[in-house]
Amino acid sequence: MTRVVITGMGAVTPIGNDVPTFWENAVNGVSGGVKLTAFDASGHDTRVACEVKDFNPELYISKKDVRRLARSIQFAIAATKQALDNANFEITPENSDQVGVMINTGGGGIDLMEYATRLVDEKGVRSVGPFLVPSVMPNAPSCLVSIHSGATGPILTSVLACASGNYAFVEAFHLMQRGEAQVMITGGTESVISSVIAAAFGRMGATSGRNDDPAGASRPFSADRDGFVQGEGAAVMLLETEEHAKARGAHIYAEVLGGSLTGDAYHVTAPRPDGAGAVRAMRNAIKWSGLSEEDIDVIYAHATSTLLNDVAETNAIKAVFGQRAYQIPISSTKSMVGHMLGAAGAISALAAVLGFQDDVIPPTINLHEPDPDCDLDYVPNQARRQRTDVAMINAFGFGGQNVALILKRYEG
Repeated sequence: MTRVVITGMGAVTPIGNDVPTFWENAVNGVSGGVKLTAFDASGHDTRVACEVKDFNPELYISKKDVRRLARSIQFAIAATKQALDNANFEITPENSDQVGVMINTGGGGIDLMEYATRLVDEKGVRSVGPFLVPSVMPNAPSCLVSIHSGATGPILTSVLACASGNYAFVEAFHLMQRGEAQVMITGGTESVISSVIAAAFGRMGATSGRNDDPAGASRPFSADRDGFVQGEGAAVMLLETEEHAKARGAHIYAEVLGGSLTGDAYHVTAPRPDGAGAVRAMRNAIKWSGLSEEDIDVIYAHATSTLLNDVAETNAIKAVFGQRAYQIPISSTKSMVGHMLGAAGAISALAAVLGFQDDVIPPTINLHEPDPDCDLDYVPNQARRQRTDVAMINAFGFGGQNVALILKRYEG
């Protein structure tokens, strides 16, 4: 069987616009929560978000492309260039057809579409640029990454709402197992912090109303949690077959063992209370990775900070691991970067790989009032120095799509 390894990493996040800055802040439990600046939120129920700060797209793309491309595409291109540089890998005419792109997203360019709609209403149809559609379509991040990088292998996008970023690694793994690519630029990107989307989430009751405490608004598993905090950003990793990576002398960070996708067939937004779909995703991921439940050292949880999800995920973990669930550390990156939607699973996967490198598990911050129904080890508030060799990353999307991914410390 073809082994698939990780050789490069890139990130743009609410707590750092490169991997070292993100990781330093994640380990130190820094919150990316701020008062919303992306739009005038004065009339909204939720007025906080985890925004990307001080991002300069001109470090990665031209001024013309800055005007044309949705913010989520800009993030994806930036994270990709970081990952390629980190991997010391150059895409050339000779190898480009063996390099694919799988950058997933949940919302695509919804924010740009909202802006364009206002322009049409205010200034007429001539105000809309000719590049609107190719910038807002969900496959635009993958396609623009392909164009900017020169990759001509399989270029694709899967849209699984909040499970999109996690599934990118599962699908890229399958493509490489089939021999369709030797290298895959893989991850998730999102930027839909806009007035209409924020209003919709608010009307749904999904987002936090802790407007006076932006840094403390995202609090997964806490008894006083009241909803998620929107985040934005991108996380991209370079995947290679082990043979390809070794042949060019690449540094290998970790190995992708596999994953699983299941459906709830229950509700368009709420998880199944018994977590049955999540249970099957975790069990299948473990089985198809050739492991047992005893092999899982750490879980990077979906952990949205909503009342229903955190309990359902806790129950699902207990169903899979039994009493051992109480001994497995569980971390939530969303407590610091918010809910990055289509990029959420990718940023958790990145944290897992970095955790292998430094023998550390980042904390779940803002967990000061434990929920009796969420009674596992969530690594509260302080990072934990602990070696981990196998990580499970969970992501559960609207519509009932459940993805569990398994990553492993690399052993040559």
